[in-house]
Amino acid sequence: MYLSSTRYIAMLILQLSLMLVDLAINAFAIFFRKENIVLLVVYIIQDFCLVFSLISIFLNFFSTFIFQAGLIGLLLERFKTAIFFCILYLILTITYHVWSLTLQWHFMHKPTWTTSLLALFIFQRLTAAIYYYCYKRTILKLSDPRYYEDFRWLQ
Repeated sequence: MYLSSTRYIAMLILQLSLMLVDLAINAFAIFFRKENIVLLVVYIIQDFCLVFSLISIFLNFFSTFIFQAGLIGLLLERFKTAIFFCILYLILTITYHVWSLTLQWHFMHKPTWTTSLLALFIFQRLTAAIYYYCYKRTILKLSDPRYYEDFRWLQ
C-alpha cells in the first residue's frame, strides 16, 4: 500500500494543527482564569485535540505495511516512547484540568494555586515539551515509505 502524497500532506497538516492548537491553549489558557465557563470550554477543546492526536497516530499505524503484515510488535517497539508520552501527557493534562477547575469553582474569590497543583502544572508543562518533540518526530517518521512497502529490513 502506497501512501499518497496528498493523503500524507492532509494528515500531516491535521496533526500539526492539533499540536499547534494544544500549544496555543497551553500558552494562553492562563488569560481565561477569571471566566470559569470559557476556561472549561478551552480545556475541553484541548482534551479533544489530544485524544484526536492519539487517534490519528494509531490510524497512521494501521495503514502501514508493517501493521497489515502482522508485525505489530515491531511497530510498537519503534514508537513506544512516543506512545508513552502521548498517553502520559493526556493523563497529566486531564488531571490538571479537573483539579484546577475543581479548586477554582470551590474557591471563587481566593487564589487556587496550591503547592501540589503547582507541582502538577510544572510537571505537565515539562511533559508537554517532550510530548511535542516525540509527537512531531513520530508523524514525520511515519512519512517514511519503508513503512508502507515490503522492504528487506522487515525479513
